[in-house]
Amino acid sequence: MRHTRIVVSIAGVSMVAAACGGPGAPSSTATSAKSPASVPAKPAHPVTLNILDIAGNLQLTKGMIQNFIKAHPDIVNNVTYTSAPAPSMAGKLQAQQQAGQVQTDLVLTGTDGLSAGIANNLLTSLLPTYSARFPNLMANYLAPAAAMEQLAQGYGIELVYYPSGPLLEYNPQKVPNPPSTPQELLSWAQAHPGKFQYADPTNSGPGRTLLMGLPYLLGDSNPKDPTNGWTKTWSYLQQLGKYISYYPSGTTETMRNLASGSVDMIATTTGWDINPRVLGTVPNNVKVSLMQPMHWVTDAQYAVVPKGVSSDVLSADLDLIQWMLQPSQQAIAYDDGYFYPGPAVSGVSLSMAPQHSQQVIAQYGRPEYSSWISQYPKETSLPAPEQVKAFDIWDRSVGSGKSKA
Repeated sequence: MRHTRIVVSIAGVSMVAAACGGPGAPSSTATSAKSPASVPAKPAHPVTLNILDIAGNLQLTKGMIQNFIKAHPDIVNNVTYTSAPAPSMAGKLQAQQQAGQVQTDLVLTGTDGLSAGIANNLLTSLLPTYSARFPNLMANYLAPAAAMEQLAQGYGIELVYYPSGPLLEYNPQKVPNPPSTPQELLSWAQAHPGKFQYADPTNSGPGRTLLMGLPYLLGDSNPKDPTNGWTKTWSYLQQLGKYISYYPSGTTETMRNLASGSVDMIATTTGWDINPRVLGTVPNNVKVSLMQPMHWVTDAQYAVVPKGVSSDVLSADLDLIQWMLQPSQQAIAYDDGYFYPGPAVSGVSLSMAPQHSQQVIAQYGRPEYSSWISQYPKETSLPAPEQVKAFDIWDRSVGSGKSKA
């Protein structure tokens, strides 16, 4: 099931980063970006781009890339695609750079690989160095997407965005009145032990989003500080854990458990609600709800450029990224609800999406999503280092002894 590629453990990335020399470890390539004057407006000859996807992003953007090749054969004549787990990226890029043979020209990543690339000094600084190639970039983003772009620290250009969650997905025959607050969820779980489930946050988008959303729902002192500001959250999760049988290692298992009836309610996000129903993993009669006071926790994926690529390749990368941010191309990101809605720039409606996407969203989308997305505040995901801290605390104080490998 393709949805298993959405989220890979940031903790794992951090361990890879440490193994590769730790934060700030210099690579053998030059540490400064090529000057804009040294990067041509277009390559001297068409190039082949080797693109590494560590986020499942090609599901959303491959059509955009293929359209670019058709429209600009004078810039790119071919693209090769490789997919890999996010934790492998840092070691792969560092090995290429130390050998002086950079073979990866562009990486499609979530916040996990982005953080590892920055920590290991493996990425080309794109902004503000090449900001002239992206006029009005921040103004063109949706406001919450612009906030997620800030997390890239200039090393990545955001391609897709979604408000994520946290949401609850449930079997309405077993849960006629879904919980509307965290306390109601705790009471329901106590009355129905083993029937609520969320996956290990280190490898689950819904699990991670629930973890980061609870501090807002519970009124914790500092939702951005899992170490010192989540007293209510950690206490709540420990109480909730008394009525959870185990924590699956990934979200797909929770979806299958909901479909089989072994659990009646799970944590979910917009994309994880829609796409598994499209694929038939979960029956289409399940429902979703949210808890109050609702705050969306947002997520995004980015394009990053490894250090050491040639000036011609860098030029092609920049042209391709600029192309992918056009509204006509962004509309492709609606896909099959995989990262719903998907577009990161403003002014991209579902009516602009391919007909197939329009049909899928009409059949499997939720009318309430539009009002929920506009109604409730949106908070950026924790920066990757803080997510690592949150995962470590969760592992030790909540998931210990109940996680399923």
